[in-house]
Amino acid sequence: MPRISERFRGFLPVVVDIETGGFNAKTDAMLEIAACIICMDDFGRLKIAETISANIVPFQGARIDPRSLEFTGINLDDPDRNPIDEKEALRNIFLPVRQELRATDCQRAVLVGHNPAFDLSFLNAAIERVDYKRNPFHPFSTFDTATLGGLAFGQTVLARAVQAAAIDWDESSAHSAEYDTVKTAELFCTIVNRWKILTGM
Repeated sequence: MPRISERFRGFLPVVVDIETGGFNAKTDAMLEIAACIICMDDFGRLKIAETISANIVPFQGARIDPRSLEFTGINLDDPDRNPIDEKEALRNIFLPVRQELRATDCQRAVLVGHNPAFDLSFLNAAIERVDYKRNPFHPFSTFDTATLGGLAFGQTVLARAVQAAAIDWDESSAHSAEYDTVKTAELFCTIVNRWKILTGM
C-alpha cells in the first residue's frame, strides 16, 4: 500500500492560506487562516483529507491597511465572523496536523502554498508572538504551487492555473482563506497525481 511518508521524504503536505492586513508579517494583522491536510488513497493518489479554517482577532497593536480589506473583502465588523485569537487559531490547525503526522509516520508538515514565503512568514511570526511550542511545520521548507502551476500549465496566477487544470473557479469567492486554500490544494493534488500517471512516481 502506498504511503505518503515515502512520497515526500517524510514530509506531510499541508496547504495553507493566510489573509492579512498588509505585507509585513511582524507588524500587520493575520485576519484569516485555513489549512487543507493532504492524504494519499490506496492507489497513491493525493486528495484533501480535512479542511480547517478560522477568522482571527488582530493582535494588540496590529496594523491593518484598508486597501488589504478592500482587496480581500474582509469585514471586521461582520457579526457572523466570530474571530478567535491567534493562539487558538494555531492550535485548531496544529493539533490535527500533529495527529496526521503520527498516523502517517511523517516527520514534519511542509507548508504548501501559492507563493508560500508570504504565508510562512506570517505563520512563523504568529508562532513567535504567542510563543507556540509545538509547531509541526518545517520552519523554512515549502512547496510552491505557483512554480508547479508554471511547470504543469504555463500559469503562475492561482486563478489561471486552477482553470487550466480544469478545476472550477468562482472569482466572487476568491481571497477568502478557506476558498483559496481548497483551490490551491486541488491544484497541488491534480499536478502531483498527473505526474504520477506520467512517470509512475
